[in-house]
Amino acid sequence: MAAEDTTTSNPQGPRLPQKRYFRQRAHVNVFNDMRLEYPVRPSEQDWSKFYPAYFPSTDQKQQQKEQQQNDDDNSGQSQQTKRPSSPATQIADQPAPKRGPAATPSTADPSNSNSSPQQQQQQLSPPLAPKVEFADIGCGYGGLLVALSPLFPNTLMVGMEIRTKLVNYLQQRIEALRAFQHDMVDRAAATGEQAEWVDVRSKLDQEIAALQTEPHPPSNTGTSEDDAELHDNGETHRLVPGHYDNIAAMRINCQKYLPNFFEKAQLSKIFILFADPHFKRRKHKARIISSTMLAEYAYALRVGGIVYTITDVKDLHDWNVKHLDAFPLFQRIPDDELENDPAIPCVVNSTEEGKKVARNKGNKYLACYRRIDDPAEQ
Repeated sequence: MAAEDTTTSNPQGPRLPQKRYFRQRAHVNVFNDMRLEYPVRPSEQDWSKFYPAYFPSTDQKQQQKEQQQNDDDNSGQSQQTKRPSSPATQIADQPAPKRGPAATPSTADPSNSNSSPQQQQQQLSPPLAPKVEFADIGCGYGGLLVALSPLFPNTLMVGMEIRTKLVNYLQQRIEALRAFQHDMVDRAAATGEQAEWVDVRSKLDQEIAALQTEPHPPSNTGTSEDDAELHDNGETHRLVPGHYDNIAAMRINCQKYLPNFFEKAQLSKIFILFADPHFKRRKHKARIISSTMLAEYAYALRVGGIVYTITDVKDLHDWNVKHLDAFPLFQRIPDDELENDPAIPCVVNSTEEGKKVARNKGNKYLACYRRIDDPAEQ
């Protein structure tokens, strides 16, 4: 018996996964022991399998190391007597970091304009290599990441989810969207035609307006609600900045292994959207926001970084606000200041849970906090 196809049927090109084949119960016991892959320390995490356009693969790193050893061996006695340059000089001699395929020309290496993104990344020293800056904790089906990707095309974002099927769905979705984008780029280069680009902000405004005026997918389209949600904010026919190369999904239990992936002050934004409320009192210890978890978020978040929280459960919102207000390293951002934040429309409207709440005309409770200086470090 043939295996069931979990993707949309399109034999002539990339195929998007179908959400109905990746359903999984919402509750997972975060205190159970699970077979998860995680690094001993952040510097040992291999990001190349998640962001191939930004990081060389392990094989490429090995080849680069062998080539460097051969160059050192062939340099002869002159290299032994030559005084090595200081680390600061070595870093200064490196080309400016290219933050991915969507970087502006001014960030590329002017002496090597024909090199690929991977080749330019191989030339970067570790302090200049790109790092993940946005973390969506409990990313679900990835609606937020797909919406944020073209808004911040030069910023690496990761969705962290504990449910296996959802991670598999999202990673397949991202890879399919990348393939659609790259095929359009290659087709435009081969034919010489001008590819159509998306006006990202106008598109987001249209999606929000459609969500408010059409709470359910039109019945005459012939598509199910699953299919409508699948294609709502992922572009398959027009180009977007970054081509979705800057987003990825991984399976991780954030309540155990978050510090294994991120260095101190590495992140600029943390998203905790429509988290599991764990209504029972004996389950409150499993909530993703607690005094213990806030200490880890403060460690990974740089000063000035923001924690975004939103939920449709008033009790959980009050819990989040209570703990964040009591934590000395976070300060609530006034609502009028959030109006200028380009991420807020995506936070409120782009996740699958957020769209369900909008369809049911429910309430959404938003609270955002900024990481402030630690008085003990001043």
